[in-house]
Amino acid sequence: MSNETVPKVDVDIVYEEERPVLYDVDGKIAYLTLNRVKYHNSQNAQMLYALDDAFFKATGDDDIKVIVLRANGKHFSAGHDIGTPGRDFERGREDRRSMNYNHDNKPGAEKAYVREQEVYLEFCRRWRAVPKPTIAQVHKGCIAGGLMLAWVCDLIVASDDAFFQDPVVQMGFPGVEYFAHPFELNVRRAKEFLLLGERWSAQRVLAAGMINKVVPRDELDAAVKAWAEKIATQPRLAMALTKQACNHIEDLQGKRSGMDMVYGYHHFAHANNTIVKGDYIAGFDGKSMAKSNKDKQS
Repeated sequence: MSNETVPKVDVDIVYEEERPVLYDVDGKIAYLTLNRVKYHNSQNAQMLYALDDAFFKATGDDDIKVIVLRANGKHFSAGHDIGTPGRDFERGREDRRSMNYNHDNKPGAEKAYVREQEVYLEFCRRWRAVPKPTIAQVHKGCIAGGLMLAWVCDLIVASDDAFFQDPVVQMGFPGVEYFAHPFELNVRRAKEFLLLGERWSAQRVLAAGMINKVVPRDELDAAVKAWAEKIATQPRLAMALTKQACNHIEDLQGKRSGMDMVYGYHHFAHANNTIVKGDYIAGFDGKSMAKSNKDKQS
């Protein structure tokens, strides 16, 4: 056996949902709905590949003008899956979407580096580049990896009971893999958001410029639909060019290159955790993370 590979690990993975992402159409609007309700829409590969399929389907449908990303259940998304029966970190994929090799039989820090490049960093970049306007419809918790799903959308509308949080500094990381924090907030607020790891209310992130609008929970569906229908009257090419223009300016300001650099820091932290803690996520699981962050409210 080559010293550059390790045996694949047979693990029992239980997917509780056959359809972790639902796809619905209403007029010119495609609704992509996260549907891992039992685990608060925590993100395993099954969900993320299904979400990629849904974005691809909506992008290729000429009748669709606007894409809405929303969620069923208590929370928009509790972040990356770090402990459910459906956690599929060890499982490779033959239907990879970026120019990466499979991760599942790779040794050491290489395994997480390759996998997270595919399912976190490159997926988010693909979705940010969707040429049609996208709206994130956020309710309740939008935590860590949940931020990434909202941030790749062009507009974010939140309910008044929503909260936003990236608490992963306690795990040794400088924020989530799609490191957009200094662009979604100014630098000083980004440092506060990360170093304190507190929950920020919808009103606070609105004031900080991270989201576009806050509405009462019972008005969230209608408010998003009203914006989507209004946007859908705009010419398709003009909207695509507008997105490209705004995204390009962000990248000229350093968003893409800075994110590449921080992705390396993130995986240095993974490697350090493995050496120091014996585990690449520092021994945390979903329950321990939830418990440690329950009362952190800004």
